[in-house]
Amino acid sequence: MKPVDKIHAFDWADAPNSVQERCKLSLLDLLGVGAAASQTKLSQIIRRHAATEFAGPIPMLYDNLTASATGAALAAGMTIDSLDGHDGFNPSKGHIGCPMFPAVLSLGYAEQISGREFMTALLLGYEFGARTAIGQHATTCDYHTSGSWGAVAAAAVGSRIAKLTHSETRHALGIAEYHGPRSQMMRCIDHPTMLKDGAGWGAMAGVSAVKLAQSGFTGAPAITVENAPQFWADLDSRWYMLEQYYKPYPVCRWAQAPVEAALHLRKTHKIKACTIKRIEIVSFHESIRLASNKPATTEEAQYSTSFPVAVALATGAVDPDDILETGLRDPDILRLSALVEMTEDDHANNAFPLKRYARVKIHLLDGTVHESDWFEPKWDHTAPPSDTELRQKFHRLADPILGQERANRIEDAVERLEHSELSLLTNQILHPVPR
Repeated sequence: MKPVDKIHAFDWADAPNSVQERCKLSLLDLLGVGAAASQTKLSQIIRRHAATEFAGPIPMLYDNLTASATGAALAAGMTIDSLDGHDGFNPSKGHIGCPMFPAVLSLGYAEQISGREFMTALLLGYEFGARTAIGQHATTCDYHTSGSWGAVAAAAVGSRIAKLTHSETRHALGIAEYHGPRSQMMRCIDHPTMLKDGAGWGAMAGVSAVKLAQSGFTGAPAITVENAPQFWADLDSRWYMLEQYYKPYPVCRWAQAPVEAALHLRKTHKIKACTIKRIEIVSFHESIRLASNKPATTEEAQYSTSFPVAVALATGAVDPDDILETGLRDPDILRLSALVEMTEDDHANNAFPLKRYARVKIHLLDGTVHESDWFEPKWDHTAPPSDTELRQKFHRLADPILGQERANRIEDAVERLEHSELSLLTNQILHPVPR
């Protein structure tokens, strides 16, 4: 069966129970990140922009403002992306859920689909998005943001939800691939701003492509879907839903191995921040490019290696409050961040992107030196978090923003969604957060 045919033929029952359960947890993870991310300046700007420039009746994620399906997808994608704590996919060096889920949410609400169909579309999006991402990285020399291939995944799930014809679906995929944001990821790494990973723009492009194709607008065939059959042969047998990683900390994945190594040394040797003289980090090239050691914005803090390592050594954790603007002025953390020296290593470079290695050496004022072994980020798909750990993460992010009672209702809705109406979930997430 061709990939385009699979979009409309795929069924929730096709997936093993383990895949279905992981899809639910990924949805819960996105919703938890989105709740905490609603506090960022980026999210507040993009929601107002969507309401003003994309007028329509669709409620936005965690807001009482409304927009068109296109605008609501833009706002949700950029909101979730504004806090770098959502799931990801190593082969693509990016994220599937963040640009794809907003299309399922906005179009699913507009079309009044069932909870089961919502979950079916979401799972399809992860499988479709993984292969589109792999195909793009294999067929283009530049490293583009997740929004580029995320737009195609968004168009795929949108075509299913909107019940496009086979021909219209092909055009939607082609429009999305052509118009998706081919933005260069390393530009945002070197100059961290609100551009982030292009997820919101990808969601917007994908939903727009569905609407255009439905109106008769034509597009060239999607190269990553129709001209790369080698990446689609295992669509019915390999479940990339089980190969997503999750983030324990709301910063770039490339900084998380150094954070783990630093936390290990802190705990093992009972290191106090005030005793540290120098910090050495050895990792892969891209991690070293995360070079903001005195961030002025949350974007600079999220795309930094030294700052979250400093937070981890000072506090024993890295939480959203640590990397929002209000948490960037702690003199003890800034002192530690300035002590970091970073170098790249061939071992780490050769393993990237499937593995992200780092090691840390801490020099103390009394001359003692503590050095870690090679560390990887926590919660990779080869050593995934437990269901309990992901649920705890959701509540750690959502409870302070939404209140525990509302967060509990969201968790319950996600668990029962395949057997209920979509309103069980949307009644909880398409409303503003308490002030």
